[in-house]
Amino acid sequence: MKAYQVSKEYSISSLELVDKSYPKLLPNEVLVKMKANSLNYRDLMVVTGFSSWQPPVGRIPVSDGVGIIVEKGSEVTTLALNDRVAGLFLPKWIDGKLTDEKIGGSLGGAKTDGLLQEYAIFDQNEVIKVPDFLSDEEAATLPCAGLTAWHGVIEKGDIKPGSTVLIQGTGGVSLFSAQFALMAGAEVILLSSSDEKLTLAEKMGINHLINYRQIPEWEKNIMDITSGRGVDHIVEVVGGRNIIRSMNVIALDGTIAVIGLMGGLSAELDTAKIMSRQIRLQGIEVGSKEMFSHMNEALAAHGIHPVIDNVYSFDDAKSAFYHLEKGATGKIVIKY
Repeated sequence: MKAYQVSKEYSISSLELVDKSYPKLLPNEVLVKMKANSLNYRDLMVVTGFSSWQPPVGRIPVSDGVGIIVEKGSEVTTLALNDRVAGLFLPKWIDGKLTDEKIGGSLGGAKTDGLLQEYAIFDQNEVIKVPDFLSDEEAATLPCAGLTAWHGVIEKGDIKPGSTVLIQGTGGVSLFSAQFALMAGAEVILLSSSDEKLTLAEKMGINHLINYRQIPEWEKNIMDITSGRGVDHIVEVVGGRNIIRSMNVIALDGTIAVIGLMGGLSAELDTAKIMSRQIRLQGIEVGSKEMFSHMNEALAAHGIHPVIDNVYSFDDAKSAFYHLEKGATGKIVIKY
């Protein structure tokens, strides 16, 4: 089978397409023929060897993918041949709260191979069936971006009709978050640097749109929209010092779901404001299989389709990474 692996140069251009063999299935495992992958910013950090995301040379990258079961071990009882499944970003987090034992082994990272390969082997408990109404390309976007947004907005966000939610940007997590917030009946405010992207957001049903390049002091606009109260929930995908700006517009007793780090890995925060405003800084680490199941049910019940920017062929996977590096509206997908 063909697979991409990280080279010692740690760059997109040096991703290597190689021939690999896969081991014999254990009794509790399934062999999946991959149909589609989607890319996340974390995959770019792995491929380029950024900070603690640097994997060993030879690592197969990419956490997200969907495929068809073509072979199963003798002890597999929960799955059948031709089931369409996605791998779990955190294979050990099946349910309950996150623990040190459950957080290890994320796909396509420092310790475990990912899914940018024609075939992949999984333990039967470490995959989940995906909704039938979604295409392969759409279903491939769920394991990281979709589930992270669901975890942050629904499982931890406690969003209700009438809540106000601030979405930053139009990447995969941001647009999934916007879709889930709208589904929950929230009033959504979205920031983007592009009027074209804001037009897309308007078509999704988002009423409050701010171009932060044209309005660099966007905090005032948000306070005006909320009549000086601030927003109940912020999907913080930028990170770094941007969290300070988020703290300026969060309502009393509001939540900032810290998901991204494109703006940096640290910031000096006003801890007095965190205390006096009762601000919750809630870190979000993707989600469990149980949460994934809840999300799948909601997607089907509400007919929600992921937003896909572009689809690339498996042979042209490097172009997909270059596109991700420049930025995307929604998800970038690789199709086999």
